[in-house]
Amino acid sequence: METQTRTSGADTATLGLGSVLVGSLPAALMTDEAPDRYTVEAVFTRRPRPDEIAEILSGQTRDTLTEAGYPTVELAISDRRLEIANTNLEELRDGLGGVLADRLSEISASVRAREEAASVRFQEAAVGEQHRAAAVADLAESVSFRPAATPRPVSGSAAGVRSNALDDRARIDDWTDEGGHAR
Repeated sequence: METQTRTSGADTATLGLGSVLVGSLPAALMTDEAPDRYTVEAVFTRRPRPDEIAEILSGQTRDTLTEAGYPTVELAISDRRLEIANTNLEELRDGLGGVLADRLSEISASVRAREEAASVRFQEAAVGEQHRAAAVADLAESVSFRPAATPRPVSGSAAGVRSNALDDRARIDDWTDEGGHAR
């Protein structure tokens, strides 16, 4: 039985954010017309897996942001980008970036722990199945189709001749009953 596990560094590395996509920022930044709050796109350090995406978008992440003082910040994921809405670069620099990094690290550790526990359960089940299959094979090998140990009459004696004749007669009767005489 073969199993596949993720072992590449990119897949097992802690999910994080690498950089801000400057091209996605509002063109009016650092002008009089600059918005106070806007969406900032940050690039993940690797592609998030579906279970990580679910946790990033979960109520627990929402609660973490609210408790850290960012109740209006909204998160969305687009491919390898985290879209952080209702924020600004200063807010990200001054604390929100660290909150997000901590939450992503926590999510990675949680997902990794669940995957490792599932892997252990799978391995234990596989070993249990191997033991069960071996026990079944051992039991099957213990079955014997040898005749029971009953004394056979000695050939040539009167009892033996009579017994053999009765055995022959019984076999002929069985053969006749099965339709062997019509063949």
